Amino acid sequence: MKTDDLISLLAQDAPVRTRLGPLLMGGLLIGVAVSAALFLSAVGIRHDMASAIETARVLFKMFVTLTLAVTACGLVFRIGRPAVSLRLSSLALFVPLILLAAGTAAELMAIPQDAWETAMLGRNAGFCLFFISILSFAPLAGFLWALKNGAPERPTLAGAAAGLAAGGIAAALYAWHCPDDSPLFLAVWYTTAIAAVTALGALIGSRYLKW
Repeated sequence: MKTDDLISLLAQDAPVRTRLGPLLMGGLLIGVAVSAALFLSAVGIRHDMASAIETARVLFKMFVTLTLAVTACGLVFRIGRPAVSLRLSSLALFVPLILLAAGTAAELMAIPQDAWETAMLGRNAGFCLFFISILSFAPLAGFLWALKNGAPERPTLAGAAAGLAAGGIAAALYAWHCPDDSPLFLAVWYTTAIAAVTALGALIGSRYLKW
């Protein structure tokens, strides 16, 4: 049987299609709940959030991370189904990227050049890398478990998408605690942490999600 024929048969397999959506939603909800509980018990919301959330930098940080989480989750919910187009979901990932690039450019123009390094390094770069990674584990596990019950055509890509979504969720949670609000910090350290989780997801997916 040719590969295309096999994919077509799987695409017509109603039980796979009807099961995967609820499983992914369950993995998402459980993963977010576990990560949120860990976040609140370990660090919690920053003490000055009531005033900080009124600033443009904090709102920007939260909006970008939430946008990434939503668009990446949208890709995960489609990537486990064979013969389903990923074009729009993939293009949607450019939205947070464009927002981040625009915010970073605005920050570079708004502050003097001798302040760029300080804004980029922040005060908690190491903890940011560590805690975003930790917060991503539960959503990543939930997504991978659910995708195992689907039929992703490219396991490595599916794992990477799961890692990207999990990293986005973790970043959106951590943004409520992080005292470093510069888009430069967001572009360097949040992106590095999310990229690491994405790579981990791709590595696991290449083996765990293989047919």
